[in-house]
Amino acid sequence: MGADGNAALVLLGGEAASAPLQELDRIGFPLLAALLHAESTAIVSAGLAAEARNALARAASLASALDAARSELARSLAEADRLNRALRELNTTLEERVAERTRQLEAEMAQRREVEAALAQAQKMEALGHLTGGVAHDFNNLLTGVSGSLALMRRRIEQGRVGEIGRYIDTAAAAAGRAAVLTHRLLAFSRRQPLEPKPVDLNRLVAGITELLHRSLGETIELEGVLAARLWRVEVDAGQMENALLNLAVNARDAMPDGGKLTIETRNTYLDEAYAKAFSEVRPGQYIEVSVSDTGYGMPPEVADRVFEPFFTTKPIGQGTGLGLSQVYGFVKQSSGHVRIYSEVGRGTTIKVYLPRFHGEDAPEDTPDRQAALGGSAGETVLVVEDEAVVRAFSCEVLRELGYQVLEAGDAEAALRLLAQEERVDLLFTDVVLPGGRTGRELAEEAVRRVPGIKVLYTTGYARNAIVHHGRLDPGVRLLTKPFTFEDLATQVRDALDGSA
Repeated sequence: MGADGNAALVLLGGEAASAPLQELDRIGFPLLAALLHAESTAIVSAGLAAEARNALARAASLASALDAARSELARSLAEADRLNRALRELNTTLEERVAERTRQLEAEMAQRREVEAALAQAQKMEALGHLTGGVAHDFNNLLTGVSGSLALMRRRIEQGRVGEIGRYIDTAAAAAGRAAVLTHRLLAFSRRQPLEPKPVDLNRLVAGITELLHRSLGETIELEGVLAARLWRVEVDAGQMENALLNLAVNARDAMPDGGKLTIETRNTYLDEAYAKAFSEVRPGQYIEVSVSDTGYGMPPEVADRVFEPFFTTKPIGQGTGLGLSQVYGFVKQSSGHVRIYSEVGRGTTIKVYLPRFHGEDAPEDTPDRQAALGGSAGETVLVVEDEAVVRAFSCEVLRELGYQVLEAGDAEAALRLLAQEERVDLLFTDVVLPGGRTGRELAEEAVRRVPGIKVLYTTGYARNAIVHHGRLDPGVRLLTKPFTFEDLATQVRDALDGSA
């Protein structure tokens, strides 16, 4: 058979290949059939063997690939296990490192807070030392003037030279007056001075003070007032506002020893949100700006930053207390205002005061000053309550000299006992701070309850929350601040008795 026939037989295989051979054997060709059968069987066997070899080769290849895959999987699993262990170790050490770093940061922050607190305390003590040193220096000078004058008065009286004591009295009185000004300035800086704010036309106030400054600044200073039209009103203590402007004008004058120009200007302005963010104490809104400018020496930034500190001064020793600008600063802050300084060496200085616009109604005009020091009449009785014996003795002596009937007590309980015993008490004159746990305000409230129609006049060395809130006297409160003079007490008592309850 040819190759094609062999291939056909091989391809037929099995029963398909044996069928033709069976037919040959039937028709009489048995030998041929046998030969063909043997050849086909060999061909089929060879094909099957080749196929088997191919299958075995593929199987071996697959087995090799499978082994390689198993090896790779094993390596991957081992690597994954190693990475998992490393990750667990990393997490553990990371938590430890984070905890350790957190402890370090907390320790550093605590140490930083301690250092900052120590620095703040050191700065506070330095400022306090500077303040107390300045107060002690000035008061020692003033006390020397008072005590020295009293000593000389005693000697002159003993010598019979009474005609000479008048000048010593004047010296002592002047020193005491300067001491009073010093304490008021300290209270202004500490924002403890009691204010009596009222609606004020700043243009009118500036115009009035400009006339005074024209006479006092000297001929070498050119003074100009630039007053805005339709200026808004402010609510301030007019007397303290005048003092603030006088302080600013005096400082400006002292910065121009060879002469120059001083300008006081008013205008309406608005401080916006951006400005308020830069200065946390400022509330956005409408303000009246009062600026005082000079053409004097000017100041470098490191000096300008300190001008509002108490007892800081650029003037020669003995020519300034260093409290003028600090008083301005305290008054402005107590009046809910804001103050800025702009200065350039060789060009001059401008200080701007911003006071909030007042939207309420105008207060009644003040009545003209009447003749002061009117005395008591018709048995008017004043109860004086003061724990300081010297002040109580002085007050009682003044009131008796003025013709009043005077009762005196050192504390609230003694005062209440007198109120229960006396038939008539027209005025309670009491210190705000009293021993025994009851304040002057509480005493006054009880006195008003017991004696309907009684008038009350308070006195204090500095503002207390009992009668002053946010730096302002409570409505209806009358206050005589210490130290006070004969004339101050006489006028205030008479005003309190003549006023409404």
